[in-house]
Amino acid sequence: MTSTAPIAIIGTGIAGLSAAEALHAAGYSVQLFDKSRGSGGRMASKRSDAGALDLGAQYFTARDRRFAATVQQWQARGWVEEWTPSLYQFANGTLNPSADEQIRWVGKPRMSAITRAMLGALPVKFSCRIAEVFRGEQHWHLLDAEGESHGPFSHVIVATPAPQASALLAAAPKLAGTVASVSMDPTWAVALAFEKPLDTPLEGCFVQDDVLDWTARNRSKPGRDTTLDTWVLHASSSWSRQHLDLSKEQVIEHLHGAFAEMIGCAVPAPAFSLAHRWLYARPSAAHQLGALADADLGLYACGDWCLSGRVEGAWLSGQEAARKLIAHNQ
Repeated sequence: MTSTAPIAIIGTGIAGLSAAEALHAAGYSVQLFDKSRGSGGRMASKRSDAGALDLGAQYFTARDRRFAATVQQWQARGWVEEWTPSLYQFANGTLNPSADEQIRWVGKPRMSAITRAMLGALPVKFSCRIAEVFRGEQHWHLLDAEGESHGPFSHVIVATPAPQASALLAAAPKLAGTVASVSMDPTWAVALAFEKPLDTPLEGCFVQDDVLDWTARNRSKPGRDTTLDTWVLHASSSWSRQHLDLSKEQVIEHLHGAFAEMIGCAVPAPAFSLAHRWLYARPSAAHQLGALADADLGLYACGDWCLSGRVEGAWLSGQEAARKLIAHNQ
């Protein structure tokens, strides 16, 4: 079953950690790598002067029975809680209550609490950008951006956004080609904090206009800091793509203005603001890839881009990568 060499997993978002959990439970040794300073990927939350802010995934739903069962376990452990916002939709210049009654979940006290808990005590190297995956005589090795080599590894699972994954899968041209065909959309995210609460019942809003796609009252989520009235705004994919290289100050100005026009109440200058650019926020289209594998080589790829682009899709893809690896080694 297990090789003396561990399995390398590149990426500590939901997909990578889902695969790591499944492999660890099956008795395999894993070693995780991430270019960031902490786990989460697009589930990451940013600590700021206005408290912790969910700049990436805003919430998630659970439709697949396997994922729903896992979310129930997360809830029992205190990692997640249901979020029941006063939800609106904005279209054609009109703001109306939304009839959407899906059950929405959020990490508590921030979205990154989920991946931090999933990671647990698993071995991980943060601030380590893997630049190349190459094969030695018997095992895989990883080369990071600083020129340091890591290994040996029996298998490698690449759990990064598709544009980053394709380069790391060069040793498996068919896998790399499939991944390279997956396009992903960017998203500019802006956080605004106000000293006095805005005079609106709105706590979440699906927006259909040129600039905005989504806005949420961050402090309406369970366990969040309520000192300031914090809001997270996501720009639309098309606007983000057109303004990819705009300065953060200009992005804040544009999104603040669009937010003020939409919300229907006085919006003063924020006491605090920040912008974050997600280059690969979501896949441009849904796929049915599950997880990609060259089992004979021992290379695998997983991520939300393999399925729906949703948190659930990332978790399911990680599970599928682990299942394929385990099945091939039985």
